[in-house]
Amino acid sequence: MSDLLASALNGVDLDAPDAAWQILRNLMALLPWWPLLWFTVACVAVGALIGWRRGRFWHGVAWALLLGPFGWIVPLALPKRTPAATPPRGRPG
Repeated sequence: MSDLLASALNGVDLDAPDAAWQILRNLMALLPWWPLLWFTVACVAVGALIGWRRGRFWHGVAWALLLGPFGWIVPLALPKRTPAATPPRGRPG
């Protein structure tokens, strides 16, 4: 914990008015952004596939984007959407 605190306070003047922003920037620099981005893209792709198979493509994308892998449960729990019946083609009466 002391290593994290030392990393967050590295090069920060605590008397400066923007000290909080500098600490936040130092903390954000510690996060592995590329793996987080690819994990999000993979979750959305799986959510889109699940939604497409269930007839709710955008539901799958939206819930996977919001909740990650937990969002896959929503399109799976909703009933499968069936295409609307079309009237038969022919000559009108």
